[in-house]
Amino acid sequence: MTKRWIGIAALALACLTVAPAGAQTYPTRPIRMLIGFAPGGPADVMARLIGPRMYAALGQPVVVENRPGAGGTLAARLVAESEPDGYTLLLGNTSTLVISPLMYKNVGYDALKAFAPIAWLGTTSDILVVNPKFPARSVAELVAYAKANPGKLNFSTPGIGTPPHLIGEMLKLRAGIDIVHVPYKGGGQSIQAVIAGEVQLTFENPQVALPLVRAGTVRALAMTSAGRDPQAPEVPTLIESGLPDFVSESFTGVVGRAGIPAGIVTRLNTVINESTKSPDVASTLTKLAVNAKNEPPEKFAAFLAEELAKTAPVVKSAGLFGVE
Repeated sequence: MTKRWIGIAALALACLTVAPAGAQTYPTRPIRMLIGFAPGGPADVMARLIGPRMYAALGQPVVVENRPGAGGTLAARLVAESEPDGYTLLLGNTSTLVISPLMYKNVGYDALKAFAPIAWLGTTSDILVVNPKFPARSVAELVAYAKANPGKLNFSTPGIGTPPHLIGEMLKLRAGIDIVHVPYKGGGQSIQAVIAGEVQLTFENPQVALPLVRAGTVRALAMTSAGRDPQAPEVPTLIESGLPDFVSESFTGVVGRAGIPAGIVTRLNTVINESTKSPDVASTLTKLAVNAKNEPPEKFAAFLAEELAKTAPVVKSAGLFGVE
């Protein structure tokens, strides 16, 4: 499975090597950046942060368009059907570029074949938190409790197919435990369910979770990142907690229609990377618990392929593959 995805990613990158005439003069008109979610969310904030800086560097406005619907896939389909000229971009994330293409039978696009990866903006990890009255004080104790009490532990999420849901399913798969998914209608309800003791655990963004941890309303057990979070260095990773190679980080990145000339991809990558390095943008990303990336398109493409390969068996194990 991994070789297949990486092979497709290599093919997609090879398609970028031909640069038709006009790449040198790009852009000559405004650029559209589509977002598959309503205004005010993390993706929307990031787009409106980098948009003005892209305008300053490129000399053409970057018009941010919110096209919510179908879990973010409506905007992705519009970009997948656009001209490969660099004037219609998607600010995509884990949901639109990994989870939805794996889950839904009729999503309307192949994440690796339909898009040209341009800029990997950043990643965000989650914290495994539990209700303070839950007896486990480590991941090892949680796993032991779950094995002794199969089907009796519940984990909340903002909904079916959301990143926290897939992290919980990955935990079930990797640790060999039986815990029950309880979907809520959003992140606020999900974390409140843990606080109220309706469920025992969830995976939450550090921006939301850490103030609650410090207030004592939830207890942090582990981070889903590869390394410890500088904002909470006392919280171990899942790897350190006895689950080898358990890394789950949501990502945000800019893609365009496959076939965009390589020169345009390179220019956009450079401009977007410089935008995220500016002090005010970097500060805002830190507040959003985003680990900024400044990598070339090839790194983003490889990461996307790896995420698809890693997530596919989790989606299948959860019974979410091929949903209508």
